[in-house]
Amino acid sequence: MDAAPLLAEVGRRLREARLEAVLIGNAAAALQGAPVTTVDFDFLFRTTSRNLAKLKAVARGLGAVIMRPYYPASDLYRVVRDDDGLQVDFMGTIHGLRSFEGVRDRATHLDIDGASILVASLADVIKSKRAAHRPRDLAVLGILEATLEEAAKSSRKAGRRRPRE
Repeated sequence: MDAAPLLAEVGRRLREARLEAVLIGNAAAALQGAPVTTVDFDFLFRTTSRNLAKLKAVARGLGAVIMRPYYPASDLYRVVRDDDGLQVDFMGTIHGLRSFEGVRDRATHLDIDGASILVASLADVIKSKRAAHRPRDLAVLGILEATLEEAAKSSRKAGRRRPRE
């Protein structure tokens, strides 16, 4: 299944509602070259009353509902659309990451089918998975770290190349 159309739809709805959110988790890692899969999209956002109203607008625009599943110490809002199984999690806190602003400042805008998505740095994804310490997060850490190291090597090689005159 190609997740790009769904992610682009979410990105357009975020822009329409003016809700600033950063994609994090395996989807963010996959967009940066990590060979991982996921069945949902995870976003970090600030849980202000204004943003919660914007989140409701995002859900309406997607034809979805917001659910509040219980997870210990999580600030999770799950947007679910039954028609196609779309699931988007919006979290106010992420294990291992101190502030939304820091994650946002290290993130990159990526174009997904014409929609701009703010994507967390791979280093932040790794930090959050290490801190969460769940078996499913620990299982992908080696893959994510190898992807980050490969990206760093490629960046160093590109920095050493000198343009021909």
